[in-house]
Amino acid sequence: MPDQNPRRDFLKAASAALTTQIFTGNLKGANDTVNAAFIGMGRMGRANLGFAMKQDGVNVTHVCDVYKPNLDLAVDMTRGKAKGVRDFREILADKSIDIVCIATPDHWHAYMTVEACKAGKDVYVEKPVCVVIDEGKKMVEAARKYKRVVQAGTMQRSGIHFQQAAGIVRSGKLGDVTMVHTWNVGLMDVEGIGNPPDTQPPADLDWDMWLGPAPKRPFNANRFGVDPKAFSHFRWFWDYAGGMMTDWGVHWLDIVQMAFDEKMPASIACVGGKFRLKDNRETPDTIHASYEYPGFCGTYENRYGNAQSMFDKNGGILFFGDKGTLFVDRGEYRVIPEKGSDLKEEIVKSSNNSNMAHWANFLECVRTRQRPVSDIEKCYRSTATCLLANIALRGRLRLDWDGETIKQPEARKFMTREYRKPWKLVV
Repeated sequence: MPDQNPRRDFLKAASAALTTQIFTGNLKGANDTVNAAFIGMGRMGRANLGFAMKQDGVNVTHVCDVYKPNLDLAVDMTRGKAKGVRDFREILADKSIDIVCIATPDHWHAYMTVEACKAGKDVYVEKPVCVVIDEGKKMVEAARKYKRVVQAGTMQRSGIHFQQAAGIVRSGKLGDVTMVHTWNVGLMDVEGIGNPPDTQPPADLDWDMWLGPAPKRPFNANRFGVDPKAFSHFRWFWDYAGGMMTDWGVHWLDIVQMAFDEKMPASIACVGGKFRLKDNRETPDTIHASYEYPGFCGTYENRYGNAQSMFDKNGGILFFGDKGTLFVDRGEYRVIPEKGSDLKEEIVKSSNNSNMAHWANFLECVRTRQRPVSDIEKCYRSTATCLLANIALRGRLRLDWDGETIKQPEARKFMTREYRKPWKLVV
């Protein structure tokens, strides 16, 4: 005999709709296993794999890379349990996979994220989330249109001491904050990453797939950039990334914008160039970006020719208020009172467990459907802030930004890029 209780029928239907609409595979509730796949198995990809494998309820089913040595290392990390694949489209087509982690070179982030959202998968995507501003807008659009949870890899937001530091700024304890400075500095040999010649790609690398939507180029060891002693050097070529401005600047400026309720700058200027290094990188070895935010000015500085820094720190953030100064990096935060202020000096050390906390936050949001701490829209805004500095540098312009576009029409060409066929970014 059929159930005649309309309310029970409604609840059954709603429950079924929720399960089928939200999840792609067998994930149905807080205690169920998440089937996970990882695309891009370089140093950061393998680090994310390690963080995820320590979380409860994560079943790593696939790992993917176009470079066989990286792929083999990732399969070994799973003790052979994960299937190794060379083409990410196999992962997106697999309906049993619930989440994907994208830790490829930056120029792939937007396309893979949008396609994963269209395939009904939740996404953890490394920072910077895009290479041009238009890509980031489409990533946000895809996340919202397909109702996906998309966490970006700006994991400092999950660090407790970073959250506390941002809270101090918001509380007004520092007084009126009118200047914020961020930086990365160091002393590098003038040879830098060297000048290897163009060659044939290694037999175990699919170079054409590695390039993907980027322009067709001959293989160069630095463009590919795999280095056992460093994170990949692709970061120093405009086709694939944005140099230190987007590699590290995004981490610091992301925290600045978190502390000021996600405000973006209204005006941007930037100077810099290759003044020291003699290698074949394209991005600057010395850069100074200036931002005019509502109510304060901000800067990002990077140099390779001198390692001197305040507090003997090679990177960090300083918030300057009329009652005191706050320094924060991945190891600690410090409060330094101004003379005559009633602010108390304070030093708080960090356990620096933000990567694990960031993955835990992502997985919780996969199950609850809440937006994660580094939701794609927040990281798009932080990434765009860095991209605007690069546009100002390359266009030799001071830019005005209204949150959607650049006022100066001659600079807008840098907001988009042409994808190499057959790749096309469509939400």
